[in-house]
Amino acid sequence: MKFVRSTKCSLKFATKHKIEELHTILTEYGKVCNIFIDHFWKNGTPSKAELLKDIVDLPKETWLSARLRKVAAREAIDMIKATKERWKNKPDKMSIPIHKGKRMYVSCTIADLIDSEEATEFDAWLHIASVGEKHILDLPIKFHKHFNKIASLGKRLNSYIITDKYVQFSFEVETLHKKEGNKILGIDTGINALASLNNGVQIGTEIKQMIERIKRCEHGSNGQKRARRAIKQYIDECVKKVMSLDPDLIVVERLKNLGNKTKLKARLSKSIRASIGAWNWRYWLKRLEQACEANRVSFRTVLPFNTSITCPKCGCIDRGNRSGTVFKCLKCNHEDNADVNAALNILERFLTGIYGSCYKPKHLGFVQV
Repeated sequence: MKFVRSTKCSLKFATKHKIEELHTILTEYGKVCNIFIDHFWKNGTPSKAELLKDIVDLPKETWLSARLRKVAAREAIDMIKATKERWKNKPDKMSIPIHKGKRMYVSCTIADLIDSEEATEFDAWLHIASVGEKHILDLPIKFHKHFNKIASLGKRLNSYIITDKYVQFSFEVETLHKKEGNKILGIDTGINALASLNNGVQIGTEIKQMIERIKRCEHGSNGQKRARRAIKQYIDECVKKVMSLDPDLIVVERLKNLGNKTKLKARLSKSIRASIGAWNWRYWLKRLEQACEANRVSFRTVLPFNTSITCPKCGCIDRGNRSGTVFKCLKCNHEDNADVNAALNILERFLTGIYGSCYKPKHLGFVQV
């Protein structure tokens, strides 16, 4: 099986003049893209195959080449489709999308990566041509550890996302066959421990201290940026520890909208809401899912409601069952760590659900990791 992985390379080696010229190209590209968006919004969205010369030539006062105008038209179509899909259930809130002129998608017909043999500070040139008005731009690219790792695993695709800060490269990576074993892992994501497993193991117990460090830093300061980078590195280490257990299936909570104005947030204390704001839980779940995909481990999610206050022994659901990090059932006196107890309920919720029926112990000889 093949999947696409992306990585970004900074343009910090580019001169000020080259960045200014790139900014000019991006601004003009955004302007043309918005012209196409206005036209397609009023007159209907054509298919990408129907982008004929009369459509591509709609922007009259622009110096972009026909090739780049066609790229802008295709992106305008994608933006309109994405907007309509997002607001299909709330059409009254739908508004026309706007391209901010901060990035553009280009293929190998416009940009190409050329190895640099002479320069010592960087590894390659991103050669950008066919832009218009004889604009030819060579941007220096320095490969980093993550880029080299992905490049060694797969084939680089001939398409790029270019901004005035970085260039994003994509690679097609081939993975192993899907695992079909019986080692199933239930994981509860939390602040006291990043990952609490159904077998009682807790990974990432230092996450709370790192979150507190972010909260103490001034917003937007260099100290806060360093703290956020540190927490990302720590999350990557925790993902490796989880994958080192060699599971065949991982089940987690379906966490969404924790940072938005939801009923859930209204019930939380101010300190916990501040912790959620500093806690990069989206990055944790994203990296865990990517690791599962790369190692061909099945990744499933379940609804999180009441997992931390439900007794896995007798099924009693009561807010009084949990007190801080301790879970003690008021009905059967079952006692456990609250987060580990939640992991047990997450796993049980999947196994007793529709999609987990084939993983039940009586069918496969269920083994907890």
